[in-house]
Amino acid sequence: MHVIDLRGVACPTNFVKAKLAIEMADEGEVLEFYLDDGEPVQNVPRSLKEEGHKLLRLDRADGYWILTVEKVEC
Repeated sequence: MHVIDLRGVACPTNFVKAKLAIEMADEGEVLEFYLDDGEPVQNVPRSLKEEGHKLLRLDRADGYWILTVEKVEC
């Protein structure tokens, strides 16, 4: 599983980086994204879901969020 730490990355750059990471992954691969509170945790999951990817989990960690996504070939 790949982990992409997007804490401290502002919107919309965090979505662009998440999208690039998913594009580089193989279909069915699972990736974890670390996201800050606020806009990042609201926008990145929604945008990845709109792109057709499968959101597996969104968990609160120690001061940030862990988003687990499975790549679906769009």
